Amino acid sequence: MACKITELVVECADPQRLADFWCEVLGYVELGWEGDALEIGPPGTGFGGPQPTLVFSPTTEPRRGKLPLHLDVNPTDRDQDAELDRLLAAGARRADIGQTGTESWHVLVDPEGNEFCLLRRRVAAES
Repeated sequence: MACKITELVVECADPQRLADFWCEVLGYVELGWEGDALEIGPPGTGFGGPQPTLVFSPTTEPRRGKLPLHLDVNPTDRDQDAELDRLLAAGARRADIGQTGTESWHVLVDPEGNEFCLLRRRVAAES
């Protein structure tokens, strides 16, 4: 038997702000609060479904440098350029981590500066 990733926990200053951003990016919905932490996930499936949920847990600890983990996202219903425009309008910002300009992905940060990449490949939206 193997394990399954069921949730990813993100420590942050403002759980609601990040939950709103990532709900917009991923098409997720708020699943609820547990104490001070806010969980979001796919509509209709929530925790334990085929995709992991995200839990935004508040912290007052300052972030120490670059995170050792980041998310990669793929457009599901539009091309990469249109998705980049949508993500920037939702509050993402471009990040320079030393790219050459020839990469097939875009490096972005969420409203709290957490890096993520927008890949070129399109994948089907899960229902």
